[in-house]
Amino acid sequence: MSKRPSFEEFKKEAMQDEKFRTEYELLEPEFDVLYKFIKARKKASVSQLELAEKLKLQQPAIARLESGGYTTTSVAKLSRIADALGYSMKISLAPKTKKTIKKA
Repeated sequence: MSKRPSFEEFKKEAMQDEKFRTEYELLEPEFDVLYKFIKARKKASVSQLELAEKLKLQQPAIARLESGGYTTTSVAKLSRIADALGYSMKISLAPKTKKTIKKA
C-alpha cells in the first residue's frame, strides 16, 4: 500500500500535464485576491467572526469568501470588506499572455 502523495508532490506531477497547468495558471488571479484578503485580515489582527460582526454578516460568509467564494461577490461588498480592514480596493487590468487567452 503506497502512501498518499503530499499536495506539493501531487502538484508537481499534475503540472506536467499542459492542460492542467494552463487551467491552474488561469486561477492565479483568483487565488491572489483571496490571499490578499486573508493577509489583510490577519495583519489587522481581526478574526473572521470580528470582521463578520463589523460588516453585519455571519462568520460563515467570511469563511466562504476566504475559501474562494468571493468570485460571485459584488465589487461593492469586496470594497466594504477592504474598508473594514483599513484598506482601499484597487482593480486593474493587465493584458493576457498568448497562453492564457481562451478561444471562444
